[in-house]
Parts: sequence; C-alpha cells; structure tokens
Amino acid sequence: MLKTHLKTLEYNRYAPRVTHYALLPLIVICSLLTFSCASKRIGLPDYEGVDIKKIITERSSIKGVNATFHVEFEKTDSTMTGDAALELTDETLDLRIYSLGFLGAELTEANGMIKSNPELSRSIRIILVEGLRSSMLWWLIKDYEIEEQNGNYHIINSSRKIIIDKKTMLPISQTIELDPGKELRISYEEPANSDGFWYPSIMKIELSKYIVKLQIKSISFIPHSAQGQ
Repeated sequence: MLKTHLKTLEYNRYAPRVTHYALLPLIVICSLLTFSCASKRIGLPDYEGVDIKKIITERSSIKGVNATFHVEFEKTDSTMTGDAALELTDETLDLRIYSLGFLGAELTEANGMIKSNPELSRSIRIILVEGLRSSMLWWLIKDYEIEEQNGNYHIINSSRKIIIDKKTMLPISQTIELDPGKELRISYEEPANSDGFWYPSIMKIELSKYIVKLQIKSISFIPHSAQGQ
C-alpha cells in the first residue's frame, strides 16, 4: 500500500513538468505563426516632404479604373445591398449592380448622356455618376489651389474641396457643391494596395437623404495610353 502511494506521489510530482514540455511545440508553432503574420503586414506609404502637386501629376496619368465592389444603399429607414462591376474613365461610365447574382440595375454614361435601367432618381444618378467619378478619380480636379491645415492638404477650387493626408497622400474626405444648398459629401477609409498603387478601399457618398457605401473587392487602373485599346 505504501509502495503504491509513493508511486502516485512520484507521478504527481512529474506530471505538471511533462504537461509543460508537451505544450512547448504548440507554443513555438503559435509564436512562429504570429511572427509570420506580423511580417506580412505592409506599412502605409510615407510621402512626408513630397510635393502634393507632383503626386497629383503622377495620378493624372491614370484616366480610369475597372473595379468590383460591395455596395449598400441607404434611404431614410431602408437599406439595399448588392455587388457591382464598374468601368470608369473621366468621360465614360458603365456600372452594373447585381443582387443575389442577378442584374438589378445598369447605368451608363457616354458623351454626357446618362442612361439607366430601371429609371433612377436624379439624386441616385448624381451619386453614382458624379460621386463615383469624383471619389475614385479625385486627382482629376482642375483649377485648384492648395492649403496646408492641421497636417493635411486642402485642395480647393470653385465647387470642390478635397482633404488629403499629408503623409500618405491618400484622400480623407471631399465636399462637392452642386446646386445652392446641396452638397455631395465623400469620406474614405481602409487604405489598400493594388500592384503598388495605394487607394482607399471603403468609401461613403452622401447626398440629401441618400447614402451609398462601397467596399472595393478588386481594382485595376487604366493609364491614358491604354484608353481605346
């Protein structure tokens, strides 16, 4: 009986140590995975000291985008969601919005003419044409002046103000004056990178009682030389 008791005490004495060593491989694996994930993080761009006019000139070599994104429409107390495919330049737009895999709406612009199926309200058309173009191709602003305020650049012309982060050179927000008393407001979040080109992957466009939220899934940029090819 005594011999059995001593054996039990001896087992209990070493059991915690065995358990501890058994966990070591798991601890090492978790540490390696954590380090691996951390090492894959890409830091935001740092343009501190770079002339904002140089950045705008570089961006202006891009005339359009091809993008897919998740879209959410909000009006008063109702919300509609879907997915969209967009081909956009400074002069043309081709937007298709899908719900549950079916084409729900189509909007095109060419030569200043806007067509939609089904017919959309004027406010929605402004959001989807002027809002998308100004939000994604913000660098196409003309006749602007630049001010520095609180660590940001304010790019301003007669109807538009864009606030750019001075360090990342990414847009923070935009305000576009339409008719007297009406403003198109755009805000940006979640910087992302596509082939070395940084862009905000989340955008919110507001006009009157309408809010459109976009979350970009994929995007590619069209240089001027590629247009029409």
